[in-house]
Amino acid sequence: MKDVILVIDDSPDIHALLRVRLASERVVLHHELTAQGGLERARQLKPDLILLDIQMPDGSGFAVCETLVKEMRDTPVIFLTGECDIETKVRAFDLGAVDYVTKPFDTVELRARVRAALRVKSYQDLLATRAQVDALTGLNNRAYFDARLEAAVTHAKRNGTNVALVMADIDHFKRLNDHHGHPFGDRVLRQVAEALSASLSVSNGAVCRYGGEEMAMILPATDLARGWRVAEGARCAIRGLEIRAVAGPVIVTASFGVADLSSCEDEITPAALLAAADRALYDAKRSGRDRVSTAVRLRLVHAA
Repeated sequence: MKDVILVIDDSPDIHALLRVRLASERVVLHHELTAQGGLERARQLKPDLILLDIQMPDGSGFAVCETLVKEMRDTPVIFLTGECDIETKVRAFDLGAVDYVTKPFDTVELRARVRAALRVKSYQDLLATRAQVDALTGLNNRAYFDARLEAAVTHAKRNGTNVALVMADIDHFKRLNDHHGHPFGDRVLRQVAEALSASLSVSNGAVCRYGGEEMAMILPATDLARGWRVAEGARCAIRGLEIRAVAGPVIVTASFGVADLSSCEDEITPAALLAAADRALYDAKRSGRDRVSTAVRLRLVHAA
C-alpha cells in the first residue's frame, strides 16, 4: 500500500518538481495551491504526510501548520522553505513540524527526509493499533470499545439510524478455570473470541473484549431484532465449539444481552445503551444461561 502525501504550495513548478523527485518512492501525491484549500483537503484526505510551504498568498504556512497539528496531531508536517535562518527553523519545530526541507531541493535529502517522516508515522500507527488490541484474544480492547461505542451512538443520533449492542458472558467461566486450569481458560477465551468474530455479519461492526470473560459486539445500523439474530448465531457457534481438556471434550456456552437505542431509559447515550444491554445479559443468566435476552425499554424478554 502506498503512503499518501499532500503537497500544499502556491508554486505549480514546485508541485511538478516534487512529482519528479518522488516518482521512485511508494507514495501517492495530492496537490493544493492555497493555504485554505490545503486545510480543507487535509481534513478530507487525512494523508500520511503533509509537505507545506511557509509563504503563500492567502495565508502563512505557520498558521496552517498550527491548525493541522491541533486537528490532526498524528499527521506529520514537513515545511518546504527557501529560508535558512535559525529563527524560521525553530519556529517551524515549535509549531509541531517534524522536519523541513530547504528549496531548491537536493533529491537525496528530500527522499531521505520524506522516508524518515513516513517511517515514524508508520511506527506511531502500529503502536496506536496495538494499544487498542487485547493481547490474549486479539479482539479490540476496552479502550477501543469505549471510543467506538460513543462514535457509533453519536453517528446514529445524528443520522437518524440505529445501533445495537450485544454483551456476551461465558457461562461458569470461573468453574472452567478451577477445574481445568488457567491455560485451558485462556484457550476458551481465544476460541470464543474467534467464534464471535466469525459471527459478525454487520458491516462496520466491532467485536471487543469488555473485561474478564465478558465480550461485546457493536452493530451499527442494526435494530433489536437483527441484533438478536446476530447474537443467537454467535451463541450457537460457541455451543458448537470443540474444546478439549485433559479429561475430554468440554461444552462451553455463553449468555447474551442485546439492546438498541430504543432500549435506553431516559436519554440516548453510550452509558444508557450499555446499561440496557447489561440488564438483558443479567436476565439471560438469571433465566438459565446459554440464551439471548433483549432489552425493550424497561421490559425484558428472552428467547432460548
